[in-house]
Amino acid sequence: MGNTIRRFMYGRYGSDQLNTTLFVTALVLSVTNSILSVIFYRTVAMSIIAPILSLLIYGLLFYQLFRTFSRNIYRRRRENQRFLSFWRRLKDRNHRYFRCPQCRQTVRVPKNRGKINIRCPKCGEKFIKKT
Repeated sequence: MGNTIRRFMYGRYGSDQLNTTLFVTALVLSVTNSILSVIFYRTVAMSIIAPILSLLIYGLLFYQLFRTFSRNIYRRRRENQRFLSFWRRLKDRNHRYFRCPQCRQTVRVPKNRGKINIRCPKCGEKFIKKT
């Protein structure tokens, strides 16, 4: 049985951080939907909100399964890299990220320093930005 699953998953993308986030988000929305359904039992607002939340939950789970079983590994990795870059910037509130105008290298600088002169570590280009 285990060998059959292993053969089926060969060449498929599998799970990553974005898939985990999609699953956790769907789980949180599902619990929220259940709690709201109990609190606002048989109200007009719940008859509108519950189907919308359910549709969103099923959409997230379907997208997560699609990504897991996808054979287009390049695109799934690119999606995950974009998500991780967004997540890193969201979590890092002490720094700002800029792109070098010459070589497009991402440069991290401290926040709340006013106008600063930034030197790219890759190409040496200097540019002024406001943090």
